[in-house]
Amino acid sequence: MAFSDDTILCRDPHTISEVFLDGESFTIEEFVAVARYGAKVRFSDQYCGKVNRAKGLLEKFLKENRLIYGVTTGFGDNVRNVISPEDSVKLQTNIIRSHACSVGEPLEKEVVRGIQLMMLLNMGQGFSGVSLGMLELLKDLINNEVTPYAPGEGSVGYLGVEGHVALVLLGEGQAWYKGELVDGGEALKRAGLKPIKIECKEGLSLLNGSTSVTATAVLAIYNAIQSVKAADIAGALAYEALQGTLKACDSRVMNRKKHVEQNRTAENLLEILKDSEISAASLNLKVQDSLALRPLPQIHGAVKRTLREAMISISEEMNSVSDNPIIWPEDDDGIAFSTGNFDGSYVGIHADSACIAMGTLAKNSERKVDRLVNRHLSGYPSFLVKNPGLNNGYMIPQYTAAGLVGEIKVLCHPSSVDNVPTCASQEDPVSMAYFAARKAYLVSKKLEYILAIEIMAEVQAIDFIEGMKQSSVTQAVYNLVREKVPTVNEDRCFYPDIQYIKDLIHDGALVKCVEDKIGPLKF
Repeated sequence: MAFSDDTILCRDPHTISEVFLDGESFTIEEFVAVARYGAKVRFSDQYCGKVNRAKGLLEKFLKENRLIYGVTTGFGDNVRNVISPEDSVKLQTNIIRSHACSVGEPLEKEVVRGIQLMMLLNMGQGFSGVSLGMLELLKDLINNEVTPYAPGEGSVGYLGVEGHVALVLLGEGQAWYKGELVDGGEALKRAGLKPIKIECKEGLSLLNGSTSVTATAVLAIYNAIQSVKAADIAGALAYEALQGTLKACDSRVMNRKKHVEQNRTAENLLEILKDSEISAASLNLKVQDSLALRPLPQIHGAVKRTLREAMISISEEMNSVSDNPIIWPEDDDGIAFSTGNFDGSYVGIHADSACIAMGTLAKNSERKVDRLVNRHLSGYPSFLVKNPGLNNGYMIPQYTAAGLVGEIKVLCHPSSVDNVPTCASQEDPVSMAYFAARKAYLVSKKLEYILAIEIMAEVQAIDFIEGMKQSSVTQAVYNLVREKVPTVNEDRCFYPDIQYIKDLIHDGALVKCVEDKIGPLKF
């Protein structure tokens, strides 16, 4: 899937109320609309036709008693054991029940909904051989907000988490319905739905593939791209709050680096600050700024390049077939291919890279916070409060940012290079992509808080600048923040302030505030 600058997250997921699956292409914005914002899922005629064709072909294989992995054989190292056609349904029920053994705290609602959606995308391309009725029930769970209880720890790439999600289709396990956690069968009943009797290959297809890995990574990369755009906005505020010189963003300098993302970052900063009296007055104020500010286009540019590449890989995986075996039609017959398409290495490696990119953004953001609250560096009162000593001001929010950076540093250790063989070494290298994606999701949320603290400090610092106006764009951002975060004149609980700004970043309101003024930020 090709991406140009004007196709990267160009739609607002809030505005998408319904998506149609066609078994061909799906966007990250549509994915977020369903997983996070409750958009309804529909099947196109093309989708249904592909599913029914593959189902008919698999039934033909079963009648002919062909030897097919996971259909007429056991799973993993049990592949040596042949299963009779009469036991094929029992085999599929057993795999769901036996594999539902991930542990720990349950995954977030949006992540589970994302996994359900990924199951529909994976199996709906017409190469799995599952029934349309099973996919209809899975779709109905999403549309009626029946969210399976899925513990989020203990996966090497797939199977365990998906097992808990699939249990609810049988009327087993647990699920949330209208905010209440109940037994799976009860959740279906309250939603007006009925459990299904699992059919040939369906248990394997529900558990198989990179569904949980990709679903988690899609949400993580969406958060990351929103955050790097927010970081450009925070960077513009930093240039005003720290009275930095925009000479470092001069196009003549930027053009000497052959990285388009760097140039675009500089263009974003210059566009945001083009009518800033503060920036105009600061142009020749000093020879050069510290490294928290001066190489901002270079740092953000490198982050964007990495996130762009991760986004492409994750989006391609989202639109891929990751089942095994793959039921391939040929004329009036077909072939069952046993393959490795379930492997999550594409997503795992890029999720690890995205963690490093977000970690780089986080450490730079925290350094700007420290520079703002440190009176020896900022020129402002200690910790950005008028009466320091009696008041602590923004002393401890900087601690919070530092603590989050420390947590992100640990989470940046790559998961995809690790390996613990499974299934009696039938699965000897495993991708470990699940935790790579999980880490990226966790890092993306921590980064939002760090950027929120940075913006909170920058807005406070600007209150100390007299006689010069902000740019019209940063003034709009200032006003948006000040709707719920008043100027700090004496100490108060800062958690609600941080949470409010974090939500502005997470839901895209901060970026929208800027883009309403100057058009789409360049990525």
